[in-house]
Amino acid sequence: MGSLSIWHWIIVLVVVLLLFGRGKLSELMGDAAKGIKAFKKGMADEDETAKPAEPVRSLDHQSKVEAEQTKVS
Repeated sequence: MGSLSIWHWIIVLVVVLLLFGRGKLSELMGDAAKGIKAFKKGMADEDETAKPAEPVRSLDHQSKVEAEQTKVS
């Protein structure tokens, strides 16, 4: 009683096919596929147009220390 048997699923499938028809179901699936493709394309375009990060500037610590030591001397 808690789970549906194969016969229940077959009846549900027949009712859905009768309500929507074969053409309408394939059209709905095609629209869903187009939506998924558009979403993936939008995500890929967003990654490409993202501004690249600035390169990390490193400080030359050793040359600063040497410069300060020569000033003191």
